[in-house]
Amino acid sequence: MNTIFTVADKQLQLDRLPLGQSNRSLQAWDAADELLLQQALPLINERAGLKVLVMHDLFGALSCALGNYPHSQQNDSVLSQQATVHNRQQNGLSADAVSFLDSVTALPADLDLVLLKVPNNHGYLRFMLQQLSQVVRPDTIIIAAAKAKDIHKNLLAIFEQELGATQASLAQKKCRTIHCKPRGEARAFTYPIQWELPDYQLTLVNHANVFAKEQLDIGARFLLEHLPVLDAGALVADLGCGNGVLGIALLKQQPEAKVIFTDDSYMAVASSKASVEANVPELIAQAEFRTDDCLATQADQSLDYVICNPPFHQQQAVTEHIAWQMFNDAKRCLKAGGKLRIVANRHLPYYEKMTVLLGGCRHIASNNKFVILESTKRK
Repeated sequence: MNTIFTVADKQLQLDRLPLGQSNRSLQAWDAADELLLQQALPLINERAGLKVLVMHDLFGALSCALGNYPHSQQNDSVLSQQATVHNRQQNGLSADAVSFLDSVTALPADLDLVLLKVPNNHGYLRFMLQQLSQVVRPDTIIIAAAKAKDIHKNLLAIFEQELGATQASLAQKKCRTIHCKPRGEARAFTYPIQWELPDYQLTLVNHANVFAKEQLDIGARFLLEHLPVLDAGALVADLGCGNGVLGIALLKQQPEAKVIFTDDSYMAVASSKASVEANVPELIAQAEFRTDDCLATQADQSLDYVICNPPFHQQQAVTEHIAWQMFNDAKRCLKAGGKLRIVANRHLPYYEKMTVLLGGCRHIASNNKFVILESTKRK
C-alpha cells in the first residue's frame, strides 16, 4: 500500500486509521483530494489570512496538505479527527493550525474558502450545504470533489437548491470538481427528523448522517425481537448505537438497566440522546452518550453486556476490521461472565471469530438473512 502522498512540493506520510487493517490496498487519500488541492493551494499561497473550512476530510489528507495554514475541519467521525491528528503529528505539522468541528455544531461565519469532499449520503450532503448557507457570503469560494461517477444531475441539483449556481469540471483521474457560487440566503434545515416505530411504541430521531432514516434497519429489527434479559442494574453498551433504538428498547423493557450509547458518529450520538429524551425522559440519568472509536475510552472489565449490529463498510470500502475491533474491545471491557450479543448477515464469519476470541459462541436465532449470536467472556 502506498502511504506517501505527493502534493505540490510536499511528500506526506499518510495512514488510514485504524492502523493494521488487513486490506492493505486502501490508502488515506484519493484523486478527488488531489483535484481539490490543485485548485485550492494556489489560492491559499497567494493570499494570507483566508478563513478556510475543510469538510469531510476522512483521514486528514487535505488538512496535512494545507500544512500550518490555519483552517477549520468539520467531520462527523471521531476516527476522522483522530486520523487527522495522527497524520499531522507524523508529518511534523502544528496541532494549533486546525480547529476541529463536529457535524452538529454551527459553522464559523464569514468563510473565504470551503473545500468539501462529497459524502455518499445525499441527505448528509444536503445538511452540510444548509449549514454552509447560514454562514457563507456570495463571494465565498466553494470547491467540492468526488468520483466522476458520483457527480450527476441529481447531485448537482442539491448544490443548486441549497447554495447557488453550480458547475462541474471535466473528469480527471476519474474524479471531478464542483464549483458553487452562493446566493447568500440561509436555507431551512431538513434534519433532524422524527419518526414513529409503532410496533414498539417508539419515537426515533435521526440526524442527517445516521443509518436507516424513517425505516428501521432490518438487522436491528430482528435483534429487537431477541433482546437479552439483564440482571438488575446491569451496565450495557449499545455499541455503534445509531439512533439508539436497541438501547432505548432495553431501557423501556428493563428500566433498572444502565445503557452507554456509543458511536463513532457525532450525529448518531446526538440522535440517540434525542431519542431517549423523546421516549424515556425519566430514565435519562441511566443513559450515557459518548462519541468514541468503538469502546476505546471504556474502562477494562466494566461492562455486563454489549449489544451491537456491527457494520462491514468504512465509507465505500467493504471491510470486517470494524466488527473485529468491536469484538476485541468488547472482550477487554466485559467483566468475566459478561456477554456480547450481535446481529449479523448470515454469510459473515463472526461465529468463528467470537468463538476464538471469547471462548465459545451460542446461536440465539436466525432467519433467511440474519443470525443472532452471543458469546460469554471466559472467567
